[in-house]
Amino acid sequence: MSDECVKVAVRVRPFNSREKARSAQLIINMKGTTTYITDPSAPKDDPKEFNFDYSYWSHDGFKEEGNGMLVPTESKYADQSTVFKDLGQGVLDNAWSGYNSTLFAYGQTGSGKSFSMVGYGVNRGIVPIFCDELFVGINKQKDSGSKTEFEVSFSMLEIYNEAVRDLLNPNSAKGSKGLRVREHPKKGFYVDQLKSVPVQSYAEIEDRMEEGTRNRTVAATQMNATSSRAHTIVGITFTQKSINDAGQEMAKTAICNLVDLAGSERADSTGATGQRLKEGIGINQSLSSLGNCIAALADQAGGKKTKVPFRDSVLTKLLKNALGGNSKTVMIAALSPADINFDETLSTLRYADRAKQIKTQAVVNEDPTEKLIRELKEENQRLLDAIKKGGVVTIGAGGASEEDMKNMSEAEKAAMRKEMEEEMEARVKDTEREMEEMKRTWEEKLKQAQEAGGGGGKSTKEARKTKPHFYNLNIDTQLSGMIAHLVGPGTYKIGNNKADTTPDIELNGLSIQKEHAIVTNDGGKVFIEKACAEAKLLVNGDSVMSKQELDHNDRVMFGSNHLYVFYHPDLYKANPKNYTQIITYEMAQGEIAAQSGFDMSAKHSNDELLLQEDLVEMIPALEEANAISEELDKKVKFEIVVMSAKARGLASGRTEVCVKMRNLENSLEYIWPRDRFIRRKYLMQEMYQNFAEGADWQLPDEQDPFTEDADTEVQIGVVNCYLQSLAYLIESREQLEITDYRNKEVGLLSVEIVPCDKSGREFTDADDIFVEDPKELIGTPINFVVKVNSATGIPNKYTDIYCKYNMFLDTEPSKTGVIKGTSNPEFKHRKFYNYDVTTSQLVDYMNNGVLMIQIWGKQKMVQASKKVKLQNTKQINLAEVVAKGNNQNQDSGKTVDIDKVRLTFQLTVAKKRQERLDAKVAQFKKMLEVAERHNKARIETTVIKQVMMAPNMKVAEKAIARIPKDSGAGDMGPHANGNQKSGVCNIM
Repeated sequence: MSDECVKVAVRVRPFNSREKARSAQLIINMKGTTTYITDPSAPKDDPKEFNFDYSYWSHDGFKEEGNGMLVPTESKYADQSTVFKDLGQGVLDNAWSGYNSTLFAYGQTGSGKSFSMVGYGVNRGIVPIFCDELFVGINKQKDSGSKTEFEVSFSMLEIYNEAVRDLLNPNSAKGSKGLRVREHPKKGFYVDQLKSVPVQSYAEIEDRMEEGTRNRTVAATQMNATSSRAHTIVGITFTQKSINDAGQEMAKTAICNLVDLAGSERADSTGATGQRLKEGIGINQSLSSLGNCIAALADQAGGKKTKVPFRDSVLTKLLKNALGGNSKTVMIAALSPADINFDETLSTLRYADRAKQIKTQAVVNEDPTEKLIRELKEENQRLLDAIKKGGVVTIGAGGASEEDMKNMSEAEKAAMRKEMEEEMEARVKDTEREMEEMKRTWEEKLKQAQEAGGGGGKSTKEARKTKPHFYNLNIDTQLSGMIAHLVGPGTYKIGNNKADTTPDIELNGLSIQKEHAIVTNDGGKVFIEKACAEAKLLVNGDSVMSKQELDHNDRVMFGSNHLYVFYHPDLYKANPKNYTQIITYEMAQGEIAAQSGFDMSAKHSNDELLLQEDLVEMIPALEEANAISEELDKKVKFEIVVMSAKARGLASGRTEVCVKMRNLENSLEYIWPRDRFIRRKYLMQEMYQNFAEGADWQLPDEQDPFTEDADTEVQIGVVNCYLQSLAYLIESREQLEITDYRNKEVGLLSVEIVPCDKSGREFTDADDIFVEDPKELIGTPINFVVKVNSATGIPNKYTDIYCKYNMFLDTEPSKTGVIKGTSNPEFKHRKFYNYDVTTSQLVDYMNNGVLMIQIWGKQKMVQASKKVKLQNTKQINLAEVVAKGNNQNQDSGKTVDIDKVRLTFQLTVAKKRQERLDAKVAQFKKMLEVAERHNKARIETTVIKQVMMAPNMKVAEKAIARIPKDSGAGDMGPHANGNQKSGVCNIM
């Protein structure tokens, strides 16, 4: 047994359609085994480089053949077969040699993990090629006359939110905790009662994989789980039984785990700041723990003594052998090539770089069968004896230390003893089951698996080619098309499992009614209609109001998240040119968004494309959250809010999708950023899952994703205070509209920005410090004060009101005092600003920038009426819809034109400049009058210049006073007349 480092490879994919639409820049380069990444914010800096066992370039240098196969056109392109030869073949060889092996794929969602692991269409990934090649090898051995018996078993599980689900036995894991992970003293951690199915061909494995994926899709749809947040582990157990020279039956067993990890995108650090415990419970806990384990193992490999926290998550328990024990391990890290994913890609590269330092110790798992059975019997007897005597046998390394025991109360000790006894009893059952399995012949196991059923799906596949049917759409392309409901001649009732009579097509989950819809196939024409008034049913984004005929490729939404495409082979064959549109999940959700009133037309700017992507993601998520709120009667309503940067109180930035959370009982409203809502939604899904399965689902307020602390501060509105006046050293004293997120006026704010001297004395008109061009300020000192005097007309529902703003390069906001108990707070805020040197950046900020003043406060809780208290969430929502329909013509407040506000400021500056110009003209007129009055033929250019450049009237008067004293100005003579007077103007 020798130490062996984890083998690490990275692979970069092509640009996807979204990245192409955004004109994304390539940030990855590869030379040999070295990968380079360029920081898009510093393109001239040297790229960071990372060395791995393999660096696979799959970004370009290929073409797609007619059957969909991607083949190289350049030598640098790494296709699926290349990746398998380098990585998968080693895993396969290890299996034949009796070593445990693990191959896991890591990377952010959409980086290409699943393509490398599973593949798509004819481009098979590592997992299917591995399984296929395994049976090719077995058949070769059999054909050559080998007497070795070969046994292959297949298992497939999913870890979602720290719960383990058996994808081959979906009914085995009722409740949110899923299957139990236990520890064997020799084999390590394993999943209790995980179904392992004997298979005898690659076709059977393919069938079982499809069954697992189908079960995963059904569960994800019913429980609103997001597949990118789940880890999938395919387990292949390969046993070779043969007779050794001593006549003993030897069993060489290799366990191969092929792991497709959840998306590794990092949480938005800004969105997570200051949030409560509820913001991240269980979300990607496994990946965080995996990172901690990899870091600790890397430290160990470097000679450090450190504890590896394998027990911190379900995933790391199950991967303990792969990372720190008896396994040969390969990691493939999937990379996005686009600049917009730089942070996540760099994080993935660093993760993989640490992983390559890990060392494992793999051994051949070969023992006489009799010895294995004997060890199981001895283990079982030891456990039974301990249970009879009332003792506890510590299983694995999970027991408490003596020091821990000393600090425990008697109740804690009793609880721990009970837990350990339950663990022991479970181990007894496990060892008994394992012994029985070892005694049974392979033929008996196969027969039992065939009798139990499972797999299947082939007949449905064939029927889909000729019969009308619905197939599912999922945000995860690998889950799309996995569920199909055939529609033969006749009538089909669609409903949930609580219907009085079993529906023909059963759909479960959010907003699915007992009797939801009716589909009729009448002579090849297929019609759909609602089965009850409450049913939510959409076709191509439109609500179904009456019975209507379905066309080929129509998109049908049942409830909140059962999205299907209607497929009619006959209609397609009759006129294929009518059905060239490619149907995707994003396209179907986009048309739902368009019907909801959002602009989903073709856009060209990156910001517009990003906004549309956010809407496609957020609208179905919002529907889910509202449906869960109704199901659980949480008295909460969510609404999409599209907010510009200025509406969020920022001077610049792109328009973003936010969510308004409204408590229907106390009328409190909160605006959540997208990331906060998404984090909360995962917890809502978990609550609903517990509710649906009859488990305890209620949570205390501090953990309930539907609640918000009544003392949470909210942004009441913002004020746009344009600074152009300051750029000309003009004071600004304004009553400015406070606008809320809808751009509606919610009050007025008295703001003054006044130039002053370095002592803080405010300049007045008499000082006349106006500048003709803001560039004149560059290099000079500038001083001014910002005064936030008061606000008026703020809605009475707010208290504890204050303002905050950031001037120029301020890193921390300036804040007024907090004013309570009034809608017309007097802030009396004054802040002095001094810049010793005015830079061109500061001039540009003043001339073109805007000071965003945010108004914050707390909401007063409104007691719900008796009528509202007696209603459930669904009834309150319905009453609001009716009321809204009756009041649709009522104006909900004055809309503020932001451009008008900006133009008002510009008009102020223009007016001041005009006043200044008028004053200059008056000074010139006076200069000419003095010259004429004193009969001067000429005026010195120095005097003219001084009058022109005079900052105020006093300076101009001083220059004009020199004209009568100028003896060299000449005399117009005694015969001066009007024409001669105009001669002075000509001289000028």
